[in-house]
Amino acid sequence: MDSSQLALVFITLGAAVVNGALGYGFSSITVPIALLFLTNRVLNPALVPIEVVLNAYVLWVNRDALPRVWRRVLPIVIGLLPGVVLGTTIVSQVNPGWLRFGTFLVLLPLILFQAAGYRRPIKSEQSIGFVFGGGVGVLYSVTTISGPPLAVMLSNQGLTQKDFRAALGFIRLAESSFTAVAYAYAGLYSVQSLALIPYILPSILIGVPIGGLIIRRIRPETFRRLCMSFDAWIVGFGLSTLLKDLHLVESNLAYLVLVAVGILDSLLLYRFFSVQLPEYKRAEERARSGAPAPDSARSGTQWPNAASRSATAQD
Repeated sequence: MDSSQLALVFITLGAAVVNGALGYGFSSITVPIALLFLTNRVLNPALVPIEVVLNAYVLWVNRDALPRVWRRVLPIVIGLLPGVVLGTTIVSQVNPGWLRFGTFLVLLPLILFQAAGYRRPIKSEQSIGFVFGGGVGVLYSVTTISGPPLAVMLSNQGLTQKDFRAALGFIRLAESSFTAVAYAYAGLYSVQSLALIPYILPSILIGVPIGGLIIRRIRPETFRRLCMSFDAWIVGFGLSTLLKDLHLVESNLAYLVLVAVGILDSLLLYRFFSVQLPEYKRAEERARSGAPAPDSARSGTQWPNAASRSATAQD
């Protein structure tokens, strides 16, 4: 086992713990770190078949809620297909260095938006579903990541915990299955990619149960926020490194990106622990007592009511 394979074992173990705790997050943690020493063309085909199995398991566990949500998310699933085709074409043809740079560039605002806790329900759910699904399809097939935008979208819509997980499992099983077929058609599976799978599977088998135990002792919203903070720093470092590697910035000024991300994330962390988390705790207390929740629309952050609290905790 060389250093990159050993690193992949520990990375995927940590990612599996996050996935076991939150219900998603395996790729969100694995990809930003692993792309520091692997390319999308090698990493993605190793992750996608594994995610097919993971997502099928999530959907099976929450299958009782599927009849309540599948019609609501069907437009997203339909939109996935053209997005996956486009994303697979990008992976097979774009220079690996520029592809990694584009991946980090897309992930950073998604991570920071989720870290900021911004939530606003979408009224025209059906009409926006197809377009949203197309964007998620491109994002997933290029990066194998779709958890952050899906979690924001679904938690905004007031789904209960079971419904949230069933909807997430349905969409992610569809996107991973579509991508697995598209990768096979494009000839992206290689010996190098498939050789990574034996180093990933044991981490999942060990990490997912551990995550399930951890989340019983840590508030899900706090755990999720710390994971997003970690991701933000990794993506900031990756962007800074690629700015130099791609000769876009020739000096150490490239690391100003990492500094800026660090400052912004620190401010968001302070806001979370000083403002958002206390408000979240008060919302839980109101839900338990049956008191009505106050209007929080002025801040642009919508805290969960009794019906959606559990779903939001899973994002």
